[in-house]
Amino acid sequence: MNRKIFISELALLSIGIASAHAQSATEAVKPNVLFILADDLGWMDLGCYGSSFYETPNIDQLSKEGVRFTNAYAACPVSSPTRASFQTGKYPARLHLTDYIPGGYSVPSRKEIIDATCPVLPVDFVQNMPLSEFTIAEALRLEGYRTAHVGKWNCSVDSLTYPQYQGYDINIAGCNKGGPGKDGYFSPYHNPYLTDGPKGEYLTDRLGDECIKILRNFKDKPFFINLPFYQVHTPLLAKPEKVKYFEEKARKMGLLSLETFDTNPEWKRKQPYQDSTRMERILQSNAIYAAMIASMDENVGRIIDELKRLGLYENTIIIFTSDNGGLATSEGSPTSNRPLRGGKGFTYEGGIREPLIVRMSDMKGAGSSCDSIVTSTDYYPTILEMTGSKLRPEQHLDGISLLPLLEGKQRVHRDAVYWHYPHYSNQGGRPSGAVRMGNYKLIQFYDTGEIELYDLPADLSEQNNLKMEKPEIAQKLLQMLDDWRKSVDADMPVKNARVND
Repeated sequence: MNRKIFISELALLSIGIASAHAQSATEAVKPNVLFILADDLGWMDLGCYGSSFYETPNIDQLSKEGVRFTNAYAACPVSSPTRASFQTGKYPARLHLTDYIPGGYSVPSRKEIIDATCPVLPVDFVQNMPLSEFTIAEALRLEGYRTAHVGKWNCSVDSLTYPQYQGYDINIAGCNKGGPGKDGYFSPYHNPYLTDGPKGEYLTDRLGDECIKILRNFKDKPFFINLPFYQVHTPLLAKPEKVKYFEEKARKMGLLSLETFDTNPEWKRKQPYQDSTRMERILQSNAIYAAMIASMDENVGRIIDELKRLGLYENTIIIFTSDNGGLATSEGSPTSNRPLRGGKGFTYEGGIREPLIVRMSDMKGAGSSCDSIVTSTDYYPTILEMTGSKLRPEQHLDGISLLPLLEGKQRVHRDAVYWHYPHYSNQGGRPSGAVRMGNYKLIQFYDTGEIELYDLPADLSEQNNLKMEKPEIAQKLLQMLDDWRKSVDADMPVKNARVND
């Protein structure tokens, strides 16, 4: 098998022809599904969520035609666990896949620091999403859907657990790469599942092109396309003409260039876990990052235009979200999640609260917002219910369908949503767990045992710790978090003998 491309264009054409012959009247009315996942996109990184610097006209238009969720969460503050939670409908703690793959502890220099200075040691975790999990793609394929994965996978290191072995008929660009690599936003891509394009071709445009090709070949039969862009993961690389545009916009808006942490008023000192110089960006002004967002938005628009040209738009469910919060505390800190606290790698809201837009035909609440609490495990049962497919409650154990919310109805009651991140993140986050029930959110830090309690509607920036004022609520949520961890057999960090002795 040629590992460079999982399926050839000739095979794609054959699939399209076969699909047309096999199509039945029942299949023709099944809605298509396009799931778009941005990488490291923060809650405030879209125009429709309040950004005045970034420009996202196509996604903003999607929001006007769909429902915009204001309390949507990723299941983890880093990438791989959230991606696995969508594929399986299970919390990362239940899967024992709790950090990005391969994980920060695998880096010798970071392991040295953690071993020498940190009070607890991070847990070992699963490096491959198990083949025994029955993914959303496998469920839809049994319902007669053609399935394709286009973009970042990062749910495994073993090539025998890549998308083509997890229910996807086509795998383009999906492998163990957590980011595009040093120069990977421009061809050559150095990706075993994506052939190089002309020199200088931009990765995000290429993924848009590949998605459009698949739309044309899948148009005669229901399809599910998983489109996880590599955008806006580092390295920060964008088209020069777009960067120039946003540099000029930043100048006109009076935004300062962010060259240093020390003297710039657009940075604010963070509470340290190891590094007392840890800073958090509090203003959006990075022209390269803005240009990257603009390219992603442009390709979302191109794909929507193709759906319309093919007459498929009205029968296609589109879900747009992100895998974790925006990068605001390290690696160049290209964005700000304010008013949310923290960013990627933290269980504060900036690390886990996400943009989420859902659009389907004949929506009663089109153009509205929804403040119900949802998380990434919910997309699996939502897609099954929206497509009239068989629900698989034994698989999507931790998800609850959003369809009633989209229809303006009451959803099945959920007591709370949970997070478990027993690792030190590259971005400065400490091992912790969290639970949100109604207005209240509790965070427990595993290295010290300290807890923080916040009333989020009253304190979105998580500045006023209520653990002393509301001890009963704090104790209740702490007990719920502990009970939940036991129920999913969560792996807990252990004390570091070198530091504690």
